[in-house]
Amino acid sequence: MLYDAYEVQKSLLAGASRMAGLGAGWMSNPANPLSYSSMGPVVAAGLDVFAHASAPRGKPEFGIHETVVDGKSVAVDEDVLVRKPFGQLKHFRKKGGEKQEKLLIVAPMSGHFATLLRGTVERMLPRHDVYITDWRDAKCVPLSEGSFDLDDYVDYLIEFLEAISKEAGGERPHMLAVCQPSVPAFAATALMNKNDHPARPKTLTMMGGPIDTREAPTAVNTLATERPHSWFQQNVIATVPYIYPGAGRKVYPGFMQLAGFMTMNLGSHLMSHWEMFKHLVEGDEESADRTREFYDEYRSVADMDAAFYLQTVDVVFQRHLLPKGEYEHKGEIVDPKAITDTALLAIEGERDDISGLGQTRAALDLAERLDAGRKRYYMAEGVGHYGIFNGGKWREKIAPVVEDFIAAHA
Repeated sequence: MLYDAYEVQKSLLAGASRMAGLGAGWMSNPANPLSYSSMGPVVAAGLDVFAHASAPRGKPEFGIHETVVDGKSVAVDEDVLVRKPFGQLKHFRKKGGEKQEKLLIVAPMSGHFATLLRGTVERMLPRHDVYITDWRDAKCVPLSEGSFDLDDYVDYLIEFLEAISKEAGGERPHMLAVCQPSVPAFAATALMNKNDHPARPKTLTMMGGPIDTREAPTAVNTLATERPHSWFQQNVIATVPYIYPGAGRKVYPGFMQLAGFMTMNLGSHLMSHWEMFKHLVEGDEESADRTREFYDEYRSVADMDAAFYLQTVDVVFQRHLLPKGEYEHKGEIVDPKAITDTALLAIEGERDDISGLGQTRAALDLAERLDAGRKRYYMAEGVGHYGIFNGGKWREKIAPVVEDFIAAHA
């Protein structure tokens, strides 16, 4: 019933959004005498903000067609190297140019599409041959494809690393995990090191990841620990309606994840829309467009398979199995001490309100047998969760640290 009610609301708001958009256009049309009145721009701006906030959204495009390498513009093609039921391995293939270190960027499966990392990809493209995990919206995966859990996530990463290594003629790639996938990426790295896998990553960079959520717990961690596991099964899991290919699948809906994140910082989101309104009234379309672009991406959400979500809540946030040395992948203990041939970089944001300080750094301590010279920690001052992988501080301060680390261990 929850998902059905949401779909009804979305349909109603879609119509209201369209009407508001038409109204905004009419109120700002030079042919309309009201557009010259003092209230004309105010009404038009208000309708425009409402139209944007209530509009339905689908999966965005990366839209990366070129990059700059050594001062020269280079064309970029988006190819799919591996297709799987719950995701694909996308390659941003540059036309021409010299050979570069191969980098797999692991996008979070946490309610948003991989395009949330568009800025991450754009910044790393000039100096690296970049791939990304492009996860699929679970409501679009038919039930016949089975379920997807944390073990499957680890298996996907290993298969993707194998495919990249094969394409590189056996060369080992690098891996960068943003937020939630730090756990499966760390687990995959440990398993591959233990088995001396030929495609094990040369380096693993973990950014704002919940390796040990007992360190500096945030509101997200508290939510997961103050309620029993049964509460999540009964209150946040919904069934996909029959209008989607994945009809009947149990999922954690993306709209619920988005509502949680919006509620955590409701004041700042309201202020952003108020600033957008003022920019429109003043005719500052460029500033208003920046807000539009951010929320076009931020409000584009995807569902997660219930098996993956519930297992993550249990293993990562409630029982802390990885840092305790009790995390198993298909019956095999994941031993961080097995990591001896992959350099590790942990990056945290000083103001991260999702993954607190120390949660990602814990990975360095868990990898006890890894030489100290192959470990590095970086704390980004004044940076929140999303600032770790997007925005000015990511481009100017954090990305150079990642680039230097990859180069040092290439």
